[in-house]
Amino acid sequence: MSVIIELNNVSFSAQQGIVVNDISMMFKRNKTTAIVGPSGGGKSTVLKLAAGLLVPNNGNVYYEGKSISHMNRGENGDFRRNCSFVFQDSALWANMDLFSILELPLKIHFPSMTAKERKSRINAVTEKVGYKKKLTVRPAYLSMGEQKLIAFARALLCEPKLMFLDEWTESLDENAADRLINIVRSKQREGCTFLFISHDMRLIIDLADYVAVIIDGKVSAMAPKEEIISDLLLNDFIKIGIAS
Repeated sequence: MSVIIELNNVSFSAQQGIVVNDISMMFKRNKTTAIVGPSGGGKSTVLKLAAGLLVPNNGNVYYEGKSISHMNRGENGDFRRNCSFVFQDSALWANMDLFSILELPLKIHFPSMTAKERKSRINAVTEKVGYKKKLTVRPAYLSMGEQKLIAFARALLCEPKLMFLDEWTESLDENAADRLINIVRSKQREGCTFLFISHDMRLIIDLADYVAVIIDGKVSAMAPKEEIISDLLLNDFIKIGIAS
């Protein structure tokens, strides 16, 4: 089975010091990997490095064998079109209405798409995630849960084959979370690759093929889900802050 994303001896530092320390990881195509670990241990940074949203201080990140940092404009455009990211805080443009936020990636990645086609796709995707309010308002008018639905809808718009999800069910009620979980299951059946962060043990057990444990910016373990769960009982996960 081929590798879609590879981190090779990757390190990343910020003002607080070293966040990710010389990690190497491979993520397989058409599989789902849960990235888990205690808060502040570097999970979100690893996810953003894997998605090419952060540039490592050392090492390289590869997408389908090509270093992201060495991609030409066309290769980078293909990479961005084929991938999507749901941020923990949703990361919606504060000065744009929801429709414009959702329309932007379609304008960038599908320039030949007509306004009518863009509107049709936006309406279909927002209905799919369960968002039922107006798209003419700005994000500040939404609850945190509603913002997460719009962020997830944005991530689906370009029909990605690789999705990065950071605490993607946080702030959602059970019905809304179940709706997104079912969407992920459907995308898994279509062959989409997922890398996701969650403290929800239900999601880890239900959706993941592999589990990567990140502690203090290092890979503590990475293996098929069954091996990780058999080695670490639920109480162990809770004790070190991996799951709840």
